[in-house]
Amino acid sequence: MSELTQILADTAERLLTDHATKAVLLESEQGTWPKELWQALEENGLTQPLVPEDKGGVGAGWEDAFVIAFAAGRHRTPVPLTETMAAGWLLSRLGLDIPSGPLSLIDDGHQLEFVDGRISGQAQGAPWAKQAGQALTNIKFDGGWRVAHMAIDQASVTPDLSIAAEPRDHLNFDSAAPQASAAFPAPTALAPIRLLGALIRSAEMAGGLGRAVEMSVSYVTERQQFGRALAKFQAIQQMLAVAAARAAEARMAAEFAFGAMDRSNGDLEQAEFDIAAAKIICGEAVETVTDITHQVHGAIGFTHEHELHFTTRRLWAWRGEFGAETFWAERLGRAVMARGADKLWPDLTARQSRG
Repeated sequence: MSELTQILADTAERLLTDHATKAVLLESEQGTWPKELWQALEENGLTQPLVPEDKGGVGAGWEDAFVIAFAAGRHRTPVPLTETMAAGWLLSRLGLDIPSGPLSLIDDGHQLEFVDGRISGQAQGAPWAKQAGQALTNIKFDGGWRVAHMAIDQASVTPDLSIAAEPRDHLNFDSAAPQASAAFPAPTALAPIRLLGALIRSAEMAGGLGRAVEMSVSYVTERQQFGRALAKFQAIQQMLAVAAARAAEARMAAEFAFGAMDRSNGDLEQAEFDIAAAKIICGEAVETVTDITHQVHGAIGFTHEHELHFTTRRLWAWRGEFGAETFWAERLGRAVMARGADKLWPDLTARQSRG
């Protein structure tokens, strides 16, 4: 871990421990925007780590930024921190101005039309769109992808919530003028925002999975049954060993995918294989880890008073956003078929050697 990575990791852990508390999570689920949390993140440079220093960012790489996204998932951070990180990178990549404040990402930009410099159409499930006040979206245009920076006040907004009670707003644009827009320079079959969204959600899932395992280990160590701690029962030990292994596997996959962005110099087409693999591995781990952690907690883990659900509900939501593992597995399968079976092993080992 580089010195910069360690600084970012320590800063994120300290700030989120102090500001992303249970009380803040409860208030955010009631619709309160955590201003102090966002202000602390912004003042300490955690919202734009991937933006060059001369544009007001930290100038970090993706491997550095992984620790922030991981911490965001671990602490169930109730603001669009990772979305803003990814949006800042995309805007700087395109040479567009980086606005202050939070940014949302619109995943299903394929439903939007770009005609005469204006955007029309509907978009579903944009994270914190109304509270952020601005979002990036992709529009299929002229055989490629265009990235547009949209003001949310130009859309009619239908508020909605994810299973984690986080805002996932539905937007309707009617000939809305973007704040700025630019063509994405590199050819990608998938929308850049779909790829970036899958990447950040993988890191958040990895962080949340680790948190769920930590909470479960702590619980079974303290909880007594039949005269001894639950942690002394072999069945419990075996279950938590499986959960810990899946959480570790998820972290490795997500971290490797962030590294792929650096190794490819930000080429999303080259990094897609690793992003897809991370989203699949992390998504599958969610099922295993949440099953086990709720099982070892028993009934108390389902109560609103206990903290476990703050993690598991977000894991279930993140698993499906920016493409569930079924979507990405099909993408990987088609890529392997297109390359030919004899190229699969060399492709896999080449990635391992680069990591």
